[in-house]
Amino acid sequence: MNHHLLQAVQISWSQNLRVTRVEGDCETVLHRPAPELKDRPLHVVLGTSAEKVRELDALARRATGAVEFLYAQLGAGEPLPLRLALGLDEDEATAVVLDMRALLKGAPPVQLSGLASQLSHEIRNPLSSVKMAVQTLARNTGLSERDQRRLTIANREIRTMERMLWMLSEYGRDSTPAMDQHVPRTLVQEALAMVAPELAERRVEVRVDEAAELPRVRVDAGRLRPVLAQVLLNVAMGMGEGGNVQVSLRQGAQGRVQLVVKDPAGEMPEELDMLFEPFECGLARGAGLSLAALRRVLVHQGGDVSAEAAPDTGTVLTLTFAA
Repeated sequence: MNHHLLQAVQISWSQNLRVTRVEGDCETVLHRPAPELKDRPLHVVLGTSAEKVRELDALARRATGAVEFLYAQLGAGEPLPLRLALGLDEDEATAVVLDMRALLKGAPPVQLSGLASQLSHEIRNPLSSVKMAVQTLARNTGLSERDQRRLTIANREIRTMERMLWMLSEYGRDSTPAMDQHVPRTLVQEALAMVAPELAERRVEVRVDEAAELPRVRVDAGRLRPVLAQVLLNVAMGMGEGGNVQVSLRQGAQGRVQLVVKDPAGEMPEELDMLFEPFECGLARGAGLSLAALRRVLVHQGGDVSAEAAPDTGTVLTLTFAA
């Protein structure tokens, strides 16, 4: 396999977790030439923790074709999202490493759709098993208060992963949306209900200011709600406990409706288009997919989303819906 053409790297390592072999596009994926990677500790090469590479090693030696994702800190820049396909090669633990940013950049919709479907399937199955195990444990009435708090955290992270999977699938979807008329305020309230536990935990209130006599908007609500919920949650996550998120619904041009929300913690990138690229967004706390998916959903439904620097600090997002 030509890993240079795929912008991929294949790494093998010994039982003491030092790299024994490396081939492929090392400078693109891992930001260093191959000679600098060989015989180095695996956690240094992958820019992660020693504990994490022990987990990767155990998965690889089971030879089950496991897939793992991690954010690698390679130098002083932003962490890079990597996908690792793990297994054994000539009795050595090995991983084929892909840089998710490089893989998605400029990729055609057909490629994005196939990749999103594959990744969602790979993650959803083990996540379902984890969710079932957590739900089973939660029925144990003899749990200590500490264990109950741990289960609460586990449930919260499972919900986060489920929303991330939906956005990954949505970003690559090209099917025709099921459009219908909806009340704008109801759409926002239904989206907020999806992240209500997370908002309550942070004691963040979302206030909706609605202009009078707004028309209904024409959207596929089932596809819009989850990604709108994640965007609003990301804004809330940038605030301290007890903060307030202000959402304004107002009349737009040509009978359209606009939703305006300010992200006080958001920083505008030098290149505005990067704001809506997957894994590039500096506003989203998390996977960096929410604004990319939001734009894709709205554009497919005849709307759009834009961003501008706030007059004081932060960023203002404006979502435009078709009437």
